[in-house]
Amino acid sequence: MAHKILVVDDEPDVAKYLETLLKAGGYEVVTASDGDEALKIVEKDPPDLISLDIMMPKETGVRFYRKIKKKDQLKDIPIVVVSGMAGRHLAVPKPDAIFEKPVDREAYLKTVKSLLE
Repeated sequence: MAHKILVVDDEPDVAKYLETLLKAGGYEVVTASDGDEALKIVEKDPPDLISLDIMMPKETGVRFYRKIKKKDQLKDIPIVVVSGMAGRHLAVPKPDAIFEKPVDREAYLKTVKSLLE
């Protein structure tokens, strides 16, 4: 069975790009456009990994990150931050990986694969 990845990004073109990239890599992909939508998805059916944008309307990636890290059943899900925000490394404590937009596809897929092994 394929690993399930949640892509959280408010930019439709970025979300579609990552979804296409991950599906081509053999992963099942679910998308959300903000932290509220993502939290509902994660609480209902936790993914194996989360690809998370930081700056989004409504519920930001930072708030979403902090909420799931407080929940015992969700805190160990690997999180890959994908952001164009300067200083993104300061926004969330200890993400499993950080990528700047535009994403280097080979490095991103390699990182996802290593985090899921």
